[in-house]
Amino acid sequence: MQLTVLSGAGISAESGVPTFRDVETGLWAKVDPYEISSAEGWRDHPEKVWAWYLWRHYLMQNVEPNNGHRAVAAWQDYAEVHVVTQNVDDLHERAGSRRVYHVHGSLFQFRCDRCEGEYRGELPAMPEPVEAVSPPECECGGLVRPNVVWFGEALPDDAWQKSVDAVTHADLVVVVGTSSIVYPAAGLPELALAQGIPVIEVNPERTPLSDAATVSMRETAAGALPGLLQRLPSLLG
Repeated sequence: MQLTVLSGAGISAESGVPTFRDVETGLWAKVDPYEISSAEGWRDHPEKVWAWYLWRHYLMQNVEPNNGHRAVAAWQDYAEVHVVTQNVDDLHERAGSRRVYHVHGSLFQFRCDRCEGEYRGELPAMPEPVEAVSPPECECGGLVRPNVVWFGEALPDDAWQKSVDAVTHADLVVVVGTSSIVYPAAGLPELALAQGIPVIEVNPERTPLSDAATVSMRETAAGALPGLLQRLPSLLG
C-alpha cells in the first residue's frame, strides 16, 4: 500500500509553531509579509530578511515533533509512505519520516542567490532576535539566502515532480493541517480525487476541500493520526 500525506501549517502548529495565517499569533503578524518573503524584499533589504529567517531557523530547533508527525513516521512500518509538506520546518524528518518533499523549501537549507549553489558553511549565532544581520557571502560574490519559496517564485522542480508522482500513485491520500487554498499545492488532492484515489482530510476547521474529500474529519493531527490506520475500514467502508 502506498500512502501519501499532504501536510500544512496546522500539523506544526500543534508543536507550538505559529501558522503564518494566524492573524494574532502568526509569525507575520507584526511584519509586512511581502517585505520579508519576496525577491524584491531580499534585493532591497537582505540584512532584514536574513535576520528574520535566521531567527526562525534557530527558533525551530527548539520545537519538537508532535504525535501527528510521529504517527506519520510510524506508518512506514505498514505502508510505503510519502510526505508532501508545505512546511519549511524539519519536524517530519526529525520524527523519522524518510520520504519528505518540501514544496515550499526548507529553513534548514541555504543557497547562493547568484550561482544557486548549496551553502554548507557556518551560520551566525543568534541567541536573540535582531532587526538586521548581514548574510554570508558565497565564493562567487552572491549572498546566501534561505532555500524557501518566496512570493512569485517557482516551486522546486524536483520536490514538485516527486509530490505529483506520490499523489498520482497513491492508494490513499491524507491531507492534514492545510488550508487548501494555496496553489499549486492545493491542487494535489483534486488531482487524486480526479483519478478515483480516496482522500481523507484531517482539519479542525472546514476548508475548500472538505465537501470534495472522501472523508473529512474535524479533528487535530495529533488526535486523529495515531489511530487513523486502524479506523480506515470503517472510514472508507
